Amino acid sequence: MKNDTQAKAYKTPAAQTLSPVRLVEYQDGSVVSREVLKKPTGSVTVFAFDDGQGLSEHTAPFDALVFVLEGEAEITIAGQPHRLNGGEMILMPAGQPHALKALHRFKMILTMIRS
Repeated sequence: MKNDTQAKAYKTPAAQTLSPVRLVEYQDGSVVSREVLKKPTGSVTVFAFDDGQGLSEHTAPFDALVFVLEGEAEITIAGQPHRLNGGEMILMPAGQPHALKALHRFKMILTMIRS
């Protein structure tokens, strides 16, 4: 019962097949996100970045895994740029500065592990 309540709170249906690409839509000049799951041990969020949009350099105290669903992104980790296309993923280690930029519109899943 507890899981059903949490699923409703985040508007993500439990035990149903979903298309992550369809969970967020692009918006001109914006970054859009939708939290799919949030627990004390981590979270899963789907993002849509319009062309040229991004997140400025920052650090996080936890490891994060980025899986690019579609499009093309540049993800810079500790000063080193990485070009990712749909179907590719990269681990952003805890404590290392990172930034993201859409080279073309792209969607991604961010999985943050807090342990």
